[in-house]
Amino acid sequence: MLRILIADDHPVFRRGLKDLIQESPDMVVADEAANGREALAKARKGDFDVVLLDITMPYQNGVDVLSQLKHEMPALPVLMLSMHPEQQYAVRALRAGASGYLTKESAPKELVTAIRKVSEGGKYVSAALAEHLASIVQGDDEALPHETLSRREYQVMCLI
Repeated sequence: MLRILIADDHPVFRRGLKDLIQESPDMVVADEAANGREALAKARKGDFDVVLLDITMPYQNGVDVLSQLKHEMPALPVLMLSMHPEQQYAVRALRAGASGYLTKESAPKELVTAIRKVSEGGKYVSAALAEHLASIVQGDDEALPHETLSRREYQVMCLI
């Protein structure tokens, strides 16, 4: 049974995720968090197989939570969920250690597939994102200026 922690600041979205996940007989939502600080606290105390983590949350954003989780629990798979379809969010999350990245527009079946994949130690991104990442690696796609910034440089830029 896969034990999942859902961290998202929208109660209705958390409820929908929980209902969707629990349709799978091998998955259970073991706990929920409504903000970044709560997500960290619950992840530290719980025994989870996968964390579903929103990027945009109050008190501490998802990428910062992800970085801290990866520092403290490097083997814990974290699947990032975001309302942001822009690829730079995905690239930043993957660089910070995410096991996968999905937008909230993804099909329900894709979410379940992604959870299974990351729980088995794999990585998961959508087909469109995979194509974008391949273009970056091959040099076919010119990176946006902010995509070349380090994590700290990006944080400072966001504060300006």
